Amino acid sequence: MASKSKIYSFFFTFSLLQFLISSSSLRKTYIVHMNHHQKPSIFQTHHEWYSSNLHSLSSFDTLSSSSSSSSPSLLYTYENSYSGFAATLTNSEVQSLQQNDAVFGIYEDTLYTLHTTRTPEFLGLDVAGEGLASGEKLDTSDVIVGVLDTGIWPESESFSDSGIPPVPKRWKGECETGPEFSLSSCNKKLIGARSFSHGYKMASGGGISTTDDVVSPRDTDGHGTHTASTAAGGHVGNASLLGYASGTARGMAPRARVAVYKVCYKSGCFGSDILAGIDKAIADGVDVLSLSLGGGSAPYFRDTIAIGAFSAIEKGIFVSCSAGNSGPTKASLANTAPWIMTVGAGTLDRDFPAFAVLGNGKKFTGVSLYSGKGMGRKSVGLVYAGVSGRRNGSSNLCMPGSLDSSLVKGKVVVCDRGVNPRVEKGEVVKEAGGIGMILANTAANGEELVADSHLIPAVAVGMKIGEEIREYVRNAGRKARAVLSFGGTVLNVRPSPVVAAFSSRGPNLVTPQIMKPDVIGPGVNILAAWSEIAGPTGLEKDTRKTKFNIMSGTSMSCPHISGLAALLKAAHPEWSPSAIKSALMTTAYNHDNMQNPLRDAADGSLSNPWVHGAGHVDPHKAISPGLVYDISVDDYIAFLCSLDYTPLHRQIIAKRPNITCSRKLSDPGQLNYPSFSIQFGKSRIVRYTRELTNVGAARTLYQVQVDAPRSVGVKVRPSRLLFRSIGEKKKYTVTFVARKGKTPPPTRTAFGSLLWSSKTNQVRSPVSFTWTTLLS
Repeated sequence: MASKSKIYSFFFTFSLLQFLISSSSLRKTYIVHMNHHQKPSIFQTHHEWYSSNLHSLSSFDTLSSSSSSSSPSLLYTYENSYSGFAATLTNSEVQSLQQNDAVFGIYEDTLYTLHTTRTPEFLGLDVAGEGLASGEKLDTSDVIVGVLDTGIWPESESFSDSGIPPVPKRWKGECETGPEFSLSSCNKKLIGARSFSHGYKMASGGGISTTDDVVSPRDTDGHGTHTASTAAGGHVGNASLLGYASGTARGMAPRARVAVYKVCYKSGCFGSDILAGIDKAIADGVDVLSLSLGGGSAPYFRDTIAIGAFSAIEKGIFVSCSAGNSGPTKASLANTAPWIMTVGAGTLDRDFPAFAVLGNGKKFTGVSLYSGKGMGRKSVGLVYAGVSGRRNGSSNLCMPGSLDSSLVKGKVVVCDRGVNPRVEKGEVVKEAGGIGMILANTAANGEELVADSHLIPAVAVGMKIGEEIREYVRNAGRKARAVLSFGGTVLNVRPSPVVAAFSSRGPNLVTPQIMKPDVIGPGVNILAAWSEIAGPTGLEKDTRKTKFNIMSGTSMSCPHISGLAALLKAAHPEWSPSAIKSALMTTAYNHDNMQNPLRDAADGSLSNPWVHGAGHVDPHKAISPGLVYDISVDDYIAFLCSLDYTPLHRQIIAKRPNITCSRKLSDPGQLNYPSFSIQFGKSRIVRYTRELTNVGAARTLYQVQVDAPRSVGVKVRPSRLLFRSIGEKKKYTVTFVARKGKTPPPTRTAFGSLLWSSKTNQVRSPVSFTWTTLLS
C-alpha cells in the first residue's frame, strides 16, 4: 500500500499537470503587431497572410494535446488604425507566434471603461438655429462626427433627418443590420452604424445575453445615445427628464452627420473592439472622433486609443476623449497623448435644488432629480446608517444587504457617498423599507453635488452639510426627524462654471512635459437623448421610460468639445486637428460668471491648469482665435523620437518602418503645444521654442505678457510679433529660469500663463512649473 506522502505527492503532481494543461489551452484575446511590409507576395491581402499565420499554429502540444480542440480565431484585421490583427490564442500559440520574425509584439486585450437644453445657451450658441448666438451661421451638414460608445437609439427625435440635405458623396460607411436594428434605422442624419463585439464576446465566454445587450448598433444602455446627441443631435422641443430641465434640446452641431460605432457593452469596452471601431471610422471618412471612454496611464505604444488616434489625426480627423472621472485625485488622467484633445468637466449655470428640513428646524439645500410622489410636509424618523440601522460594516455606505429593515423601515436614511453607485444606495434603502434618503458627501467628494433620478425621495448634500446632519442624528438619537422636498429647475446659478470634483486631474504621468487636461466643458447634469429600453438610473428595477436623461461625467463634456470641433471644421475646413485644438485651448476662459477665477468643486479652492487645463471652452472666440499652434504628423514623430522608446515602440504608434529620428526634439516639451509644462530638474533653465500661425487679419501686431511666480524668471524673445499676411508663421523662444535664492512653493508646483495680445485677439497658454529636485 502506498504511503500517504506518496499519495499526496501524486495528487499534487496530477493537479499541477491539470493546471498547466488548462492554462496552456485557455484562450484569450490578443492584439498582434505585425510588420506588414514583410507580407509575402503570394498573399493578395494582409487578411490572407494573417489567417495563414494562425492556421499554421499547432493547436496541440505535449501538455494540451488532449484538452485543446479548437483553433485560433482571427477576430479583426486592422488596416487603418494598426498594423496587425486581433485573435484568440492560447499561451503556447502566443509563444509560437513570437518566434515569427514578422511579429513585432503580442499584447493581451485591455478593458477600458465609459466615463460617465442648457449647454448651447450656456456656451453662447444659437439655441433655435445653427451657429453662434451672435448671428454667425455655420452649416455643419458636410461634417461627419463618429462616436465610439454603446451604440444608438435611432428612433430618438435627436436623430431625425428632417431638413437635412443628402448624405455627402465622400461617405463610405455602412448601416449594419442586426438584432433590433434594420437598414431603415439609418437616415440622412444617422448615416452610419456599426457594432464590434468580438473582444467582448470572447471575454464574456463567447456570447451576449439578449437581456443585457444585443450584437447590433442598438443602444440598450443609453450612454452612447446621450453622447451622440450631445455632440450632434438635432433640435427637439419640449425635451426634459420627467419634467426637469425642460426646453429645446440640441447638440453642439445640430446639422452635422452622426456615425456610431458600438464598441462598449455592460462590462466595458475592450481594446480590440475599440481599435476595430477606429479602424472602420477612418476608412468610412469621419471628420471628428468622439470617445467618452478610457483606461489608466500607459505608455503610448501600449495604449490602444492613443495608437488608433494617431492614425486618425494622420488622416486629418480630430479626436476628442474624456479625461476620466477619477478626480479629485492628482495624476488620475486617462487619454494623455498630445494628439488627443483631453477633456475635463465643469458645471452649468443650471441646478436642481432639493431640501432637507431637520427636526431641529434647520433647513439644508442639496440637489435631486427625484420626480415621483413627494413625502408631504410631515416629518418622519431619520437614521444614519453608520450609527443605527446597521447590519454590517458597510451600512454607512448603504451597500446591498447592509441595512436592518427593522430599524430603517418608514424612515429617511442618511447614506455616505462612495464605493457603490449613488442611485443604488436609494434602491437599497427602498428594499429595506426606508422611504427617503439623504446622500451625504465625504471628504473624497467635498462639496460637489451631482443630481440623480432616484427611485425614492432623495437629496444629495455636500460634505459640510452632511457632517452637520450626521452629528444631529448622533445627538438626537431616536428623536431625529426630517422631511424632504424638491425645487424643480433653477437657472442662472452663481458661480458657474465650477470644475467638477470627479473630473480627472494632472499632472501627466506619461509625459510630464505635456500638460493635461487640455480644456474643460459642460459635464454636470447634462440633458440629452436616451435609450428607451433603459431606465434613467440604469438599475434593473428602474422600469421608468424617458426619451431624455440627465447625466454627469467627463463622458458628457467630451462630446461637447467634439461637437464644437465640428463647428470649427465647418468654419475652417482647411484647419488641421491641431489647429482646431489650439483654437479651443488658447481662447478658453478662466473665470466664472461672477468674473472670479475658476474654482474646484472638490474643496471650493481656486482651480489650476492641472484641474481645468487651458480653461473652459468658448466657441465664440475659438471661431476666430487670431493665431494657432499647428502640429504636423512629422512633428509628432519628432516628439516620439524624444521619448525613451525603442524603434519598435515608435513603429507601433506611427506605423512607419525605419523611423530614423533624423529629426528629434531635444525635449518632449519642445513640441509646438498650446500649453507649457516646465520641469525644473538637474537644470534650473528650461528653454522652449514655439511657432505661431496667423489665421486672423493681415498686418496684425501681437505683444506678449507673462504671468509667473516670483520663484521663476521668464524671458520671451522676441516680445513682439508682426504678422504681415494670413498664414504667415513666426517663432518665439521662451526661457524659464528657477531663480537662485527663491524657494519653490511648499507643494513644489506653481502656475502661470503666457499671453499674446493684439487689438482684436488674445492667445493664452497656461504654464505649470514643477520642481522635481531641490536646486542649490
